[in-house]
Amino acid sequence: MDLSTLCLVHSILEERGIRRAAAAMGRPASSASAALRRVEASLSVPLVRRDGQALVPTLEAETRLPRFAEIAGSAAALAALGEGSRDAISLSALARFATVARTGSINGAAKSLGLGQPQLTRQLSHLEEALGCKLLERSATGISCTPAGLEALALAERIGAAWEALSAASAERFRRSAATWRLGTIIPFGHESEIAAMLARLTVEWRAARPRQPLFLSSTTADDLISGLKNRRFDLILLDTDHYPAEFEGQLIGRSQLALAGPRSLDEAERQDFAALLRRYPIAVPSPRSGLRQMTDRFLEATLTPAERSRLTLVEVDSIPVIINLVLRHGHLSVLPEHSVANINPPPTLLPLYPAYQQSLSLVWPRDALSRQAAETMLPLLAKT
Repeated sequence: MDLSTLCLVHSILEERGIRRAAAAMGRPASSASAALRRVEASLSVPLVRRDGQALVPTLEAETRLPRFAEIAGSAAALAALGEGSRDAISLSALARFATVARTGSINGAAKSLGLGQPQLTRQLSHLEEALGCKLLERSATGISCTPAGLEALALAERIGAAWEALSAASAERFRRSAATWRLGTIIPFGHESEIAAMLARLTVEWRAARPRQPLFLSSTTADDLISGLKNRRFDLILLDTDHYPAEFEGQLIGRSQLALAGPRSLDEAERQDFAALLRRYPIAVPSPRSGLRQMTDRFLEATLTPAERSRLTLVEVDSIPVIINLVLRHGHLSVLPEHSVANINPPPTLLPLYPAYQQSLSLVWPRDALSRQAAETMLPLLAKT
């Protein structure tokens, strides 16, 4: 690992974008992207997630941001010591310089590091050349630091300690999570919904089937689930669609009939004409990142003309409980799974859609043996629920 890579990643986390970070650091965007992948691989944690056009630091990254800032600040101070560049400076070179400075002898430091003396001498010369200043004074009595060397020693040890803390935190996280299987799921409609009940029962059944492998559940939108599966934030995902990238494997769990949900006050005449209802009432919809929204758009396109759709009042809310509240208390319509919403007491008016409009539920996993093994354990448990 080198300082340039870590400083690029710090800039990505601060700027919330690869191109912005690359421009700020005067580097190609490809270099910034490669730096992010390298550090994520080294730490074994995802550091960013995509939110629209921006990259947002993950919670793991937020906790580590002060360490990255400490490294970036110390790297800038190192570069200011001379007229060189910090780009070619590796963390191992800084650690070896610190060992020499503390030992006071290149020969003694070489032995403790398991290196040859000529090799260590060359590395120290390369470090001085990279920084553009002399770090060590050599004499018959040993090695001593120049004034710049004393400053560099403090900075090198600060950088080393920050990187060690980053690595130790990741190692601890890996130890905690190595046995845990992470299931990403669509957001349940509420505690009384079929999906919420299914996931609760799955948690109990999984614990009985695999007591030494905890199951962690996290709910988000379909697009975020796919992204999380790609970057291994999730081991398996439960999607509200039967369409997913070909790079994954999956199996359909079930389908739920969709209904147009509306206020309880709808009279009988209103219930007979979908198009008139859609033109009259505002429509609460989840974001386009959800499978339910994609099915809603299909229904609107089949029911209304383009001119009618352009005049619709669409209220986009990425929270199903809020959408249900808008339907029950604020005169909105929404396309929702019939059985899940019917459990609400008292339920909204539910107008079943044609059989073609259904919410699919699929378990999806990466194409590898370990993920398939986990899926083979989970599929029968989901079928039981």
